[in-house]
Amino acid sequence: MPSFRSSHKQADLIVRRMAIQSLGTQRNYAQALRGYTEFTKLNHHLGDLRTMTRETALTYLEFRSQLVSQKTLDLDRQATQKFLGEKLPVIKSELVTALSTRAYPRAQVALVAAAQSAKHSLSTELALDAGLRAHELITLQPLAMQPPSAHREFRQDLFTGRDVVIFTVAGKGGLKRQVGISHALSVRLEECRLPEPRDVTDRGIPYRSLYNLGGGKQWSDSFSKASTRELGWSNGAHGLRHSYAQERMHTLQSGGYFYKDALALVSQEMGHFRPDITEVYLR
Repeated sequence: MPSFRSSHKQADLIVRRMAIQSLGTQRNYAQALRGYTEFTKLNHHLGDLRTMTRETALTYLEFRSQLVSQKTLDLDRQATQKFLGEKLPVIKSELVTALSTRAYPRAQVALVAAAQSAKHSLSTELALDAGLRAHELITLQPLAMQPPSAHREFRQDLFTGRDVVIFTVAGKGGLKRQVGISHALSVRLEECRLPEPRDVTDRGIPYRSLYNLGGGKQWSDSFSKASTRELGWSNGAHGLRHSYAQERMHTLQSGGYFYKDALALVSQEMGHFRPDITEVYLR
């Protein structure tokens, strides 16, 4: 495929070659592919539109899931899979998930965890302790084995007010960030270290797991079922991220942080690209 003067012209030409009859669909697909080109400009290691792969497409969609509605995210997925010529898994918008879930008090989390299997129970405790997404539990690694992404500038005051052991996870958009885990939980986590890392696929996306933990859809399903049994209802496992955000904001503001600074710090701890996304978790 030849080079073009601009990535936008490249996306427009590619969409015209797809022979899509609807002008509206053409316009929407071109907009989606332009978004991909803008993303790769900021993440040069992913290549460009001409070198898109299934893995780089999923990385882009994971990034977009923090910023756009489910309808827009589905359109992005349809455009990229049309370009690739292969079906991609549905990725849930984090904005929608955040708006539809609420925090759990720690006493309720303890009840739910006690009703789960050992590996899912530990994952529930870790998710609350470090504010982890379901799939991030699969990607946990010690800091020495998986450093945070070098292209992102992280704050130096992460985990202020906490006594933690630093691990890293691969979050949305492939961003590797530090997460803080309490000493007691870090010991229990290391007791679950596998003899050899194993490959795990969650919602169609491949990961490499270092620990024998629950994670991804299996863990979130386990959490919802246990919550329904013990509490009579469930806000979903994502509600644990609400709990983390609210607890951290309380701790930081009680320790002297102004709201804006506390929000920016918690946003980075949770792996968000914008503090206003984190603000949704405080409702």
